[in-house]
Amino acid sequence: MLAARKTRVLIVDDSAIVRRILSESLAGEPDIEVAGTAPDPYVARDKILALNPDVLTLDIEMPRMDGLTFLKKLMHFHAMPVVVISSLAQPSCRAALEALEYGAVEVLAKPGGPYSVGELRHTLAAKVRAAAAAHIRVAPRVGATQAPPRIVCETALPPEAVIAIGASTGGTEAIAAVLAKLPANCPGIVITQHIPPEFSRAFAARLNDNCAMEVKEAADGDRLRPGLALVAPGDLHMVMRWAAAGYFVNVKTGPRVCYQRPSVDVLFQSVAEAAGANAVGVLLTGMGSDGSQGLLKMLQAGARTIAQNEATCVVFGMPHEAVKLGAAEDVLPLDAIAAAALQACRRRR
Repeated sequence: MLAARKTRVLIVDDSAIVRRILSESLAGEPDIEVAGTAPDPYVARDKILALNPDVLTLDIEMPRMDGLTFLKKLMHFHAMPVVVISSLAQPSCRAALEALEYGAVEVLAKPGGPYSVGELRHTLAAKVRAAAAAHIRVAPRVGATQAPPRIVCETALPPEAVIAIGASTGGTEAIAAVLAKLPANCPGIVITQHIPPEFSRAFAARLNDNCAMEVKEAADGDRLRPGLALVAPGDLHMVMRWAAAGYFVNVKTGPRVCYQRPSVDVLFQSVAEAAGANAVGVLLTGMGSDGSQGLLKMLQAGARTIAQNEATCVVFGMPHEAVKLGAAEDVLPLDAIAAAALQACRRRR
């Protein structure tokens, strides 16, 4: 019997120490092989042609040519799965999110700071596997072409309605596409995207700049209201609860669920308990199974449930698991989800 082919990775970083740490982090993975390393994009270009790797890890800040410029050229001439490695400085966070707009699949914080070597090993390997499974689509950068028209909601929606969205690999752009089509008076939205700490703040700020509603990174005790979307902070679970004055969120640490913190399952299960039939659950692109059990809990509580279809997912893993469980009432292409979610809010059980 032939052994399963390993995923071959090329590591691109100007720091020899980082190249070594990343290489050692992947060395023990039975299904992953470090095909080579490169100190800058010029060497990387030659090694991509010579080694034909399956996945590239790419630093943002490098001499001679920065990672973002290289990524644009790479996705134009030789599109392939890319995991961006970035520092936690806010300018780097913004550049990393811009890299996701240009076609990078995943983003990861540089080793050091809050990341132990042990945690990096699991996180990096998981992101490489997700990238290797991704359907690469090179879409025009947001703002490069005319933005899609927003849905205009002329009538008030039920104030108790709430939309819960979960996503992982490919989710930053999928969430942006959904929110861009929602009106300023849309129901309150809670979002869990698998994303490292600090990047979630930059992600929320980018959504806020491009959407009609207000979007912010959630803080403990925030009240959810129509026209506001709250994004779970990286490395913290977010739960929603009901009090006499309305919906509130709590952000907290806790065990990882489906290897994730924040976890979509944690959010969806809390929404099922707090909102029941007043909620709409939306599960978007992502690797793994996080969110499927939570979406089923929402359906059982009377909520409307939607999963993104395979044709428009970067990775169909999470929606597929929900479909297998019977948790998704509707399986829709990405560009149909915003309208369907609004309609579901009007037709809540």
